[in-house]
Amino acid sequence: MSFCTAVNCMDGRAQDPVAAFLREHYGVRWVDAVTEAGAVRHLVEGTDRVAGILERCRISFAAHDSVGLAVAGHADCAGHPVDDERHQADLLSAARVLADRFPGVPVVALWVDAAGEVHPVSG
Repeated sequence: MSFCTAVNCMDGRAQDPVAAFLREHYGVRWVDAVTEAGAVRHLVEGTDRVAGILERCRISFAAHDSVGLAVAGHADCAGHPVDDERHQADLLSAARVLADRFPGVPVVALWVDAAGEVHPVSG
């Protein structure tokens, strides 16, 4: 079996599109979901939720040999209620946090727009 890992908001609107994108992007069958309301905000602000997010990622890598890591944000996020431009900038910062914590693991930042379309974010 092949896995990748997604750090995503708990919002159901972001779950399926991100998993489908990652299955194709990484060529995997399974996506381990690490969810937290406003996950991007927690990673950027360094809240008390970060340790749990990182531990769940470590478990995914250790138990499933996850081949890549994504962090996703989405439009109209109740857990990180900022405008889309700010959210996407924070998304890039969150991706850097994860890349620093998991060197050598490919990390991709994904934005889910209001229509449910997934867009890689770079910068």
